[in-house]
Amino acid sequence: MSALVVEGFDSSKLLAQIEEHLKTLSEAERQEQVKKVKGVFQFNITNKAGKKETWTFDLKSGGGAMHKGVVTGLKPDITIDVKDEDFVALAEGKANGQKLFMSGKIKVKGAIMMATKLDSVLNAAKEKTGFKAKL
Repeated sequence: MSALVVEGFDSSKLLAQIEEHLKTLSEAERQEQVKKVKGVFQFNITNKAGKKETWTFDLKSGGGAMHKGVVTGLKPDITIDVKDEDFVALAEGKANGQKLFMSGKIKVKGAIMMATKLDSVLNAAKEKTGFKAKL
């Protein structure tokens, strides 16, 4: 099991799937994703028990990587705060990111337009991972 998976956080399984998708890409494909996005995403996710966990998705340096926690020296371009169940609903296509944002269920700090770039990465991953997300 991936080091990204945290018990009580269903979203962590989806984030691990994104990491697995990255690993299936060639180095050139990974570099292309980084070149397209050029950003660091920090996900602060709160589960039903009120516990908060953080994941950092680096699509700014190297070949792209997903990390558990805050990465020292890696400043996020966008920080997304969301409940675990809302992230899962979004990833499964059962919720709309814009509606979640407008209703305050997703809070975004930083370069909000970066969220649209994340959508392209998630769409690329969906064929291999089986989830679908629309931001």
